[in-house]
Amino acid sequence: MRLTNEQTQSVRSIVADVAGYDAQVRVFGSRLRDDVAGGDLDLLVELPTPVEHPAGLSARLAARISRSLHGRNVDVLLLAPNLRRLPIHDIALQEGRLI
Repeated sequence: MRLTNEQTQSVRSIVADVAGYDAQVRVFGSRLRDDVAGGDLDLLVELPTPVEHPAGLSARLAARISRSLHGRNVDVLLLAPNLRRLPIHDIALQEGRLI
């Protein structure tokens, strides 16, 4: 996985601060491949409770994490009981790595 320990800690800390300490974070996509350069950071944030404003939460997470990673593009996908589950969620759950 192409994230340093410091970057991983920063992502987890931001997610806990913004989405709650019970949120889980998975990295999926190209950042898992050590043989590929560049690419954005794809995150799946799993929440055990319903999310009232998912678009706002996703945007806040992406912006804060991007700033902590010096402008790296970050995509945040949310998974919560009240949100529709799409095929991309299954891919992220199957291929993603919990951080």
